[in-house]
Amino acid sequence: MDAKKHNALSFGAVAARYDRFRPSYPREAIEWAVGGPPPRRVVDLGAGTGILTRGLIAAGYTVTAVEPDPEMRAQLAAATPERTALAGSAEDIPLPDGSVDAVVAGQAYHWFDPEVAHAQAARVLRPGGYFAAIWNLRDSRERWVAALDRIARSAGDQEHDRPVSFGPRFDAVRHREFAHETSLTGAQLVEMMTTRSYYLTAGPAERKRFEAALTELVETHPDLAGRDSFTLPYRTWVYRASTLRS
Repeated sequence: MDAKKHNALSFGAVAARYDRFRPSYPREAIEWAVGGPPPRRVVDLGAGTGILTRGLIAAGYTVTAVEPDPEMRAQLAAATPERTALAGSAEDIPLPDGSVDAVVAGQAYHWFDPEVAHAQAARVLRPGGYFAAIWNLRDSRERWVAALDRIARSAGDQEHDRPVSFGPRFDAVRHREFAHETSLTGAQLVEMMTTRSYYLTAGPAERKRFEAALTELVETHPDLAGRDSFTLPYRTWVYRASTLRS
């Protein structure tokens, strides 16, 4: 198994923690990604534990979740009433040609084999349907978030390349950004940060140093010290393109 696939499948062991602490997505970002309001048939590709799936359902869409990791699929089923994910991947979507209106990927696109995933998304989309990649990115304009990002980078976090094209079967990629935030305690921040792939694939000593640095940040940073809870701001980035019409 190559390193990228190994890292992509590292989350299953912490599926419940991932589901509890990772942020949701703002509704306006979801609606823009899908290309408009319901009714629309949407695939949540690389659905993980169903965080985006539940956001899509709450917005009124008809959703099919697709996820390769069995532990993540089990957590999705446990946390999402009357919903299970199909076993499949971005490179092998288990749906018929032209059967959906949108394919969206939340925090997952950077794990895909782009060329194959683009072709698969185009295959299952109707003409004029939308393919979108969504990321929640911490807003480092806040001083303490910038300090958190420095800790994450020292542990191996990397900024993923943003898509400039979804291939020859799609029109030009458009980008929009949405404000988002979540409320956490110091302990919850540590828990959330230990669901990152660079932590999950690290050795015991590296994990211990990362946890210690996070705890020190929470206990000593002037914006956090002594507070029961605090707001973690995000910028939700959406990259979207539609399939070309015949």
